[in-house]
Amino acid sequence: MIDTYKTIENPSQEYLYKSKNSKFFSYAFPATNEEEIKSYLLQIKKQHHQARHWCYAWRLGVDPIKYRANDDGEPSNTAGQPILRQLQSFEVTNILIVVVRYFGGVKLGVSGLISSYGASAELCLTNTTIVTKKLTNLLKVSFSYELMNEVMRKVKKYNLQINAQHFEEDCILIIEAPLTESEQTHNILSAIYGVSVSE
Repeated sequence: MIDTYKTIENPSQEYLYKSKNSKFFSYAFPATNEEEIKSYLLQIKKQHHQARHWCYAWRLGVDPIKYRANDDGEPSNTAGQPILRQLQSFEVTNILIVVVRYFGGVKLGVSGLISSYGASAELCLTNTTIVTKKLTNLLKVSFSYELMNEVMRKVKKYNLQINAQHFEEDCILIIEAPLTESEQTHNILSAIYGVSVSE
């Protein structure tokens, strides 16, 4: 089971790649859904409203990974696919890369476009901080006040991560467990008589 993935936490800087007078500006954005992706694309189109092409690729999720590549008017598979290949090569997900092209008057040809869009995406990814994140599961742990000490002993002993806590009539802890340890954590806590654990 996969329990980690690589991504970026913050939008990248703008990177410029030049080829035969054409200018390629590349950007990377962290994204967890297609709505975020749409808003980043609108932002870039506003910023570069005089450009001819805003090509991009994105990957979302972990298992399975959803992805899309868009050539935005460039010849088929000369822009979006080379960007996507870099995302795959760097093994990152929950990420969007946009490459904006300003035509410089000299045609680059199919191979020139493929290498320029690929190089722009690579430049962006090489210079952006990539982080490894853990996949986690949230467990809701409910118990009475009398069991507080026993539950907290287990939390401390197994170094469990408390995400939130509510102490009213009953006690509720939200425990964040790595995906691969979720079942084990569930069993440790539900073994205490009177404690209920749910996802």
